[in-house]
Amino acid sequence: MRWRGRRQSTNVDDRRGMGGPAVAGIGGLGLLMVLVISTLLGVDPRELLPEQPIGGAGITRELSAEEEAMGEFAAVVLADTEDVWNRQFAAAGSAYVEPTLVLFTGSVASACGSASAAVGPFYCPGDQAVFIDLDFFSQLQQRFGAPGDFAQAYVIAHEVGHHVQNLMGITGQVEQARRQLSQAEGNELSVRLELQADCLAGVWAREAQEMTAFLEEGDLEEALGAAQAIGDDTLQSRTQGHVVPDSFTHGTSEQRATWLARGLEHGSIESCDTFSGAIDLGG
Repeated sequence: MRWRGRRQSTNVDDRRGMGGPAVAGIGGLGLLMVLVISTLLGVDPRELLPEQPIGGAGITRELSAEEEAMGEFAAVVLADTEDVWNRQFAAAGSAYVEPTLVLFTGSVASACGSASAAVGPFYCPGDQAVFIDLDFFSQLQQRFGAPGDFAQAYVIAHEVGHHVQNLMGITGQVEQARRQLSQAEGNELSVRLELQADCLAGVWAREAQEMTAFLEEGDLEEALGAAQAIGDDTLQSRTQGHVVPDSFTHGTSEQRATWLARGLEHGSIESCDTFSGAIDLGG
């Protein structure tokens, strides 16, 4: 992925090395479950973390050269999403409100609550911001076997996809509907929301490629591999030895890769309608 020397977004709030609120009270097994669920991407930390007392701020430290480079990479990816979604929204006759990308270390406070890095990347509608501890990318490679810079770009683009859904009113409609449904039915809506964000990440990649020709050989395989690595069925099989389809909230590995590929192929928001028709939860 060609990213060095390219425009970086100014909508980055870099809080790394500044410490932050500590989220206490989660045991080892509980923390593992939070990590597994949240690394599926896009979860609201309030749904995963119990109310706990919050400690003081951590110790401020300087960022390493590698950390600085990772921040620059994230800012370039965010800039690409801005270019794509500004153009997409303008073509539809509306204005795109650019989100903020918050980079943090360890823990962070947001309008969605205080969250530890174990929650993984998430989008908070109240802040219109994407939150990510960039150490997650090491986990993506080492724990989930999904290496590569374009796999990392996909993660950011997926979260920005949630911002697009929020601007379009889809997120609010889903949350309202979920309150009137059973747990299993609500989970199915969550799956549809997440698969749509995967598809929107594909839309971004296709249009960004047309605008900047930033992709290199193997990049698309990296993103598809990441989508497959963090499917509900794959993670549940790895952690508990069996799958429970009714508990899926993000979709199977096959579904995630399929909808990402659909966005890549068609390159339009209209192609990302995951809410029409039946959906096979797999298992």
